[in-house]
Amino acid sequence: MSLDVGIVGLPQSGKTTLFNALTGAHAATGAYSETPNVGMATIVDERLAEVAQVEESEKQTQAAVRVFDVPGTGAAMLGNVRRADAILAVLDAFSPAADPAGDLETLRLELLLADRDHVEKRLETVGRQAKSGDPALREQVAALERVLAHAEAGRPLADYKEPLPPELEPLTTKPLLAVENGPGGIDAKLEAKLAELPDEEAAAFRDGPSALEEVVRRLRDSLGLLTFFTASEKEARAWTLRDGATALDAAASIHTDLSTGFVRCEVIRSSDLVASGSRAEAARRGLQRLEGKGYLVQDGDVLNIRFTPPR
Repeated sequence: MSLDVGIVGLPQSGKTTLFNALTGAHAATGAYSETPNVGMATIVDERLAEVAQVEESEKQTQAAVRVFDVPGTGAAMLGNVRRADAILAVLDAFSPAADPAGDLETLRLELLLADRDHVEKRLETVGRQAKSGDPALREQVAALERVLAHAEAGRPLADYKEPLPPELEPLTTKPLLAVENGPGGIDAKLEAKLAELPDEEAAAFRDGPSALEEVVRRLRDSLGLLTFFTASEKEARAWTLRDGATALDAAASIHTDLSTGFVRCEVIRSSDLVASGSRAEAARRGLQRLEGKGYLVQDGDVLNIRFTPPR
């Protein structure tokens, strides 16, 4: 399951610095680019190491989200995050004239204007097609006109009371997380430097938990994510799913072959596996069970998916 997060912010807010801190990338700061920076941000889960120890796994792989650092706040640039699952708004809280609350309102307005332009362009396209007389297209035109009127009134599409046309990819319906770069928030420059150090050395420089971990936690909460694990002697790996996802969804997030040939799923709670010390002992205690494709995956599940390989 690929999860995407877009980072937006006004010039000199530190958004690219935060991108570098989250992803470990070395994107140039203060330089204009017409394409977004793209990288992967790790979602650290301490339970993975415990599962790996029980399974004696040679390798550990944490879950991750793909992050887009968007250059600029115009409609064309913001279009790069239309398919993102959430948006991080980086706010300047360190400069002498910093106004984080005002900057956040400016960014909200930019997102709203981008949505208005998006709806307007879609309306133009469908309007031309509707000249054929197709009743369904005429209905789409009417629906888009109502959505456009809502956006032009300065209201986000998250507040729209009717179902939005499925062809739209609105920005103002996505979770928007504000991150203040400065005192009381996150020191993006420091975190970017610490990201270059080994974990133990970085922890020694901090007064408390990593500010990046708090950003990732907020992303998890806003997206309603849960973590499940797969583990073998070769690799223990953490994966993310939306709350309410099924075992079949979990299989598909790992590999399409697993979902296509899904037979059943062996499930153990990670805490039960660790307490038991082995899969065999967990099974002996009755803590391992078989579930079908409709099983709702729970946070902390260790899944072993049985499937029929394709021929």
